[in-house]
Amino acid sequence: MRIKAVVCDIGGVLEVIDDSVFPGPWPARLGLTDAGFAERLEGLDGDALVGAVTWPEVLGHWRSRLGLDEDRAHALGEDFWRWYVGTPDERLVAWFAGQRPALLTAILSNSGPGARERERHHGFEGIVDHLVYSHEVGLAKPDAAVYTLTASRLGVRPDEVLFLDDVEANVEAARAAGWHAVLHQETERSIAEMERIIAGA
Repeated sequence: MRIKAVVCDIGGVLEVIDDSVFPGPWPARLGLTDAGFAERLEGLDGDALVGAVTWPEVLGHWRSRLGLDEDRAHALGEDFWRWYVGTPDERLVAWFAGQRPALLTAILSNSGPGARERERHHGFEGIVDHLVYSHEVGLAKPDAAVYTLTASRLGVRPDEVLFLDDVEANVEAARAAGWHAVLHQETERSIAEMERIIAGA
């Protein structure tokens, strides 16, 4: 059985995320510990990953919980998005884009409201056949249903899919769904492992 589709995660995989960007100086700026700051961001009335809240609702919650005025809340939000979108892993993105047209490509990302618009400048939509954002489909990894949905959109069987993600639970869930899957830790190693699977499947 050969591989017909390659599916990648975004954050931590196609994007390199710098965790010093957010929360960055915000906890100290607000007189909070990192743990205290993180706790203040919790308690949303709905799960952003499955589209149960909007970005204005998220930001409004943060503003209220942190006691920010409108300008500071906006600045906090911009720092969050700067962290969220990261910078493209150019080597991995080029390899991924280069799998077309021989293979189908897709992105499967756990995401929040606003992700598509904020990540659009990276050009991901132009290199995939399908882009599955969890907040848009109402399903998030490692829920088995999101793997079924993605394979269905690609029109392939589970055993024809190769998946790359940096979260072990998501990789294990993909394998349980019948996909081939690689845990991303380092770009060249991931590419070599995926090429091995594509050649041998």
